[in-house]
Amino acid sequence: MDAILKDAEERMGKSLASLEEELAGLRTGRASAAMFDKIRVEYFGNPSPLNQVASISVPESRLVVIQPWDKGLLGEIEKAIQSSELSLNPNKDGKVSRINIPPLTEERRKEIVKLAKNIAEQGRIAVRNIRRDANEELKKSEKNGDISEDDLKRSEERVQKLTDQFIEKINETVTAKESEILEI
Repeated sequence: MDAILKDAEERMGKSLASLEEELAGLRTGRASAAMFDKIRVEYFGNPSPLNQVASISVPESRLVVIQPWDKGLLGEIEKAIQSSELSLNPNKDGKVSRINIPPLTEERRKEIVKLAKNIAEQGRIAVRNIRRDANEELKKSEKNGDISEDDLKRSEERVQKLTDQFIEKINETVTAKESEILEI
């Protein structure tokens, strides 16, 4: 019974962490190294995460500087950024690539907020699915005679409280991201 609850909490925590990671990759009006987390660069024939082949720094709120460890990668990095959904245009500066982050238009901000809400809904669905799985496991335990009917009810209530807590965290996370996107 406790193992089922612990497993459900762990899986819900992973869902929340995944949601936070995905939201961090959304572009806001500010520069952020997390914006480039999904970008892959061809390095020795393998697609490698950008942050594993270069250092990414944010010296100003609207500027990102990418310095590859192998200078020959600068062209590949620029191609990867230009072909990404970030709609950014890097400028070569010899050994580094500088990327100015232009302010978002109102229309683009609304599109990104809509995307953030969709990501949050996927997170809520994942948490609810975990709740369903945990409740099914608890019912199997009760059917097998491992736990009593009262224990089943108490455990289902605990699973529901856990679900409510994680859905609240998801809501708080997406609300914070929305305000970050919409701030000018």
